[in-house]
Amino acid sequence: MSREAKTSGLSDRPLGEQDGLIYSEYLQLNKLLCSQHMLSAEKNPRPAHDEHLFIITHQTYELWFKQILFELDSVRLKFSNNQGVCESNAMEIIRRLNRIVMILKLLVDQVMILETMTPLDFMEFRKFLSPASGFQSLQFRLIENKLGLKQEFRVKYNQNYSCVFDRDEEAMKQIIISEEEPSLLILIQKWLERTPGLELNGFDFWGKYKQTIMSMLEKQRKTAMEVETESEKLYLLSDFEKRKKIYESVFDLSIHNTLVQRGERRFSHKALQGAIMINFYRDEPQFSQRHQIITLLMDIDSLIAKWRYNHLLMVQRMIGTHSIGTGGSSGYQYLRSTLSDRYKIFLDLFNLSTFLLPRNLIPPINNLIKNNLSHINWEGTNNDDEENKEVINNIDSSTT
Repeated sequence: MSREAKTSGLSDRPLGEQDGLIYSEYLQLNKLLCSQHMLSAEKNPRPAHDEHLFIITHQTYELWFKQILFELDSVRLKFSNNQGVCESNAMEIIRRLNRIVMILKLLVDQVMILETMTPLDFMEFRKFLSPASGFQSLQFRLIENKLGLKQEFRVKYNQNYSCVFDRDEEAMKQIIISEEEPSLLILIQKWLERTPGLELNGFDFWGKYKQTIMSMLEKQRKTAMEVETESEKLYLLSDFEKRKKIYESVFDLSIHNTLVQRGERRFSHKALQGAIMINFYRDEPQFSQRHQIITLLMDIDSLIAKWRYNHLLMVQRMIGTHSIGTGGSSGYQYLRSTLSDRYKIFLDLFNLSTFLLPRNLIPPINNLIKNNLSHINWEGTNNDDEENKEVINNIDSSTT
């Protein structure tokens, strides 16, 4: 070995002979590129050309699903850490959530590639797929569960996993674990409940917000009563009553809990307060990262909905609206049912705009509060150390 190579730690051997693996070995391309088995080629004298595209597209989906799960587990782990989420961790969470968003954007656009296949092309090999179905994607079910889609919100056909995955004990085991361990929704809820500034003996944002809303509603009522035209007065009073009911639903704990039980809200009352506060003060440095996180969560929900919708249109185009899916579902009708709000994980974040105030009415944060917030742990006080240790162990075991 030359003197220079010894000094730099490099070898005189050609690159291909150095320690480590060459490109194809490192990526295990022999396995990857030999895993496209066209059933039409085995059972027909003339194989269906587009079956190859169909296989490649869905294998690519599964690879990206695996990466999403990898990122999602790491984000859940950071939110579960009993040391709290510091600002450096917050930036890492934002980067990883953004990566999930970028992957989902890619998956939404990937449907267009599959749409280069015509319905007649698909018919050439569709008969060979049954009972295989995209509905049987274990990784997609795990993504939904780990994000926080509850079993009771799924449409009926989507709830019977034992039928979908037949006798695959390992698949059922992973699904059960994903349903039992804390989802990202639960972890985000706990994080929002600790939003600094909600304390009654501190800034008391909720008290100030409620007082502002009540004053605004009373002003609206008085304005309506002063109108001379009876029809216009009735219209304005009707609008006032509607607004009043909307705000009552967020101020009255019993009404809020009823909406949660009906599946029309997801977060606890305290978590919803935190989300509303972050939305108001997103321009403040202390809340900027928090707002980025809740925005990325909405992006994830939106992109999954777009992916579902694009998939629905493709299925309608390929098999129509009344054909049975290859896995035994109702096909188009089943997919259409998954586009409702019941499949939105972070539904409450989408509805935050319902409770907005004009900027000039937002309770101002004074300099004293700003200084206090800048010294508060990014996560706030954490009293769930033992519970969080268990969460970390669960997520660690699921990622290994």
